[in-house]
Amino acid sequence: MTETAKVMLPKRLTSIEEIQKGWNDLTLRVAQIEAEKAALEEENKQLRLLLERVIDHRQKSHNELVLILTGLVSKLPINDVGVVVSRLVEHNTNVNHVLSALHKGTTEFVMAEPVVLKNLEQTKRDLREEIKPAVEQLLSLDTPFETDMLRGLLEDPEQFFYPRFVRANRCFIKGQVPRERVVREFGEEALVFFNDMTTDPKLNPRPKPDEIVMAIKDDFEALLQQDKALPADKKKQLQALYQRVQRCKGEKARAQRNAFQKMSFFIELLHYYENQNTEAPDVIFAQRLPALVEQLVLPGTQDALDEKLIEQAESLIGHVINPDHRLMVVNNVGKGSAAGRTLKYVLRLRTEAIPDEHVIVQEFVKHLIPSSSERPPSPEALAAILRLIHPTMQRRVIRALMSSDRLRKEQSEALAKAVGAALGLKALEAEIKALETLPPEIERQQTWAKIEDLIAHRADPTSIAAAIRDRLHAKYDGDEIKASWLALVEADAISFIRVFCQLPYRADGQTDTIARPIMETYVTRLMHEKYAATYQKVLNSLRNMHKAKPDSATLLNFTALVKWVDPDAANRLAKDVGMTCA
Repeated sequence: MTETAKVMLPKRLTSIEEIQKGWNDLTLRVAQIEAEKAALEEENKQLRLLLERVIDHRQKSHNELVLILTGLVSKLPINDVGVVVSRLVEHNTNVNHVLSALHKGTTEFVMAEPVVLKNLEQTKRDLREEIKPAVEQLLSLDTPFETDMLRGLLEDPEQFFYPRFVRANRCFIKGQVPRERVVREFGEEALVFFNDMTTDPKLNPRPKPDEIVMAIKDDFEALLQQDKALPADKKKQLQALYQRVQRCKGEKARAQRNAFQKMSFFIELLHYYENQNTEAPDVIFAQRLPALVEQLVLPGTQDALDEKLIEQAESLIGHVINPDHRLMVVNNVGKGSAAGRTLKYVLRLRTEAIPDEHVIVQEFVKHLIPSSSERPPSPEALAAILRLIHPTMQRRVIRALMSSDRLRKEQSEALAKAVGAALGLKALEAEIKALETLPPEIERQQTWAKIEDLIAHRADPTSIAAAIRDRLHAKYDGDEIKASWLALVEADAISFIRVFCQLPYRADGQTDTIARPIMETYVTRLMHEKYAATYQKVLNSLRNMHKAKPDSATLLNFTALVKWVDPDAANRLAKDVGMTCA
């Protein structure tokens, strides 16, 4: 027998008495295990039945969903129906295969990854790749940022949101330096060259040391030459820091800020896609990213737009996956300046698909010609802006300019022709003549269609009322008044009330001469039983106003105008609303 065999032998054999003593315990344990096994088998059966029911329900509900979507898709243009229906059928087939594989317990079946998730993962990879050249560009421009801090973003972009980096970003924008960096790199004795911008005897007497920021003194160079406490190498490093801070305020400031804004855009967007469950989309797409886009394209107080910078902004916005989020970014650009609003409309009109094209074009023309009392911009200035959009869209803007209510007809046509000539658009005269020779019925339909679009898109009530008055001044008859009433009836109750309240008042504060007869017809129709549904909607809205605020200006103005044109109708309205008097 080998040594190994000897080692593996037990020291002593178990006796029969010991086996007999443990037999009852062993029997109980085996019985308990058998009972647990039977319970687990029953639980597995119940779970399998439940899983089969869930899969069956999921399959039926998904089939119903596909049928509903197919019915909705069938209302699209005929050229798009086939492609979308084929995608729906393919998607339904893949889902059925997956559910069948789950039902049969097949593990070899590979589930197809949704296109949305593929796009999301690809966008994350693209954003990480874009961060690298942005960081390298900042490093090459010799910014006041600490080199190790910037290089840390290459491995972990989330460091951008750490308090230390947030303070460094703020200091870079303002041309300042964090106090903790001065003490760490140069020691306490270097603080004499800086002014404390955080500590305030009244507002912030005891700030945290790591939250204090410092500004370099104006006489820094003279103080540095007179100082004898700092070693020579520290003086040299401090002088280099001073030069970098000065450069971020000088000629290289624009390039540095553009690189910083691009890097910030990529990191902010990547952070959102990595934390969609906790980050609110309106914060990132309505507040942070629009500001970065506007600062990139309009770095100073200049009003002129640079097409190269606009293309860079479009490339940044192109990384946003959801079209609604891209639209949110563009729509929130330009809230603080006229040049920013011009940029917003240019970005909107440079996109391929514009769902509310007519409204955007009309608003763009109103932005370009803000007031009829002011002198309109020169054709060269307008042409410089319109060159930034596609020629097809240029023609549509010029056609809207011809019919603008901000200028007299001959002025708007002359301005439109001059802008078209500056842009080199051909056959513009023929389009103007075609517009002038439209049949009266077609011209009437187009005019009221534009007003209905304004109402549908909840334009300013003053603008809607002005458009209605202008049309009725141009052609005043029963058909036109009826068309204006039908356009207002399609609006919601609160829009109806607000437009009605604005009808009498012109831009100069005077009362329009045709307002009273028009409003008389409106009130007569509103009180007629034929429009009982419209009256009930308006009444409910007025009641809600009265309950919330009995002295509401809109409520009092509406009832006063009704009383102005028809006192009996005003009394009935006041009684129905619950007001003491009309």
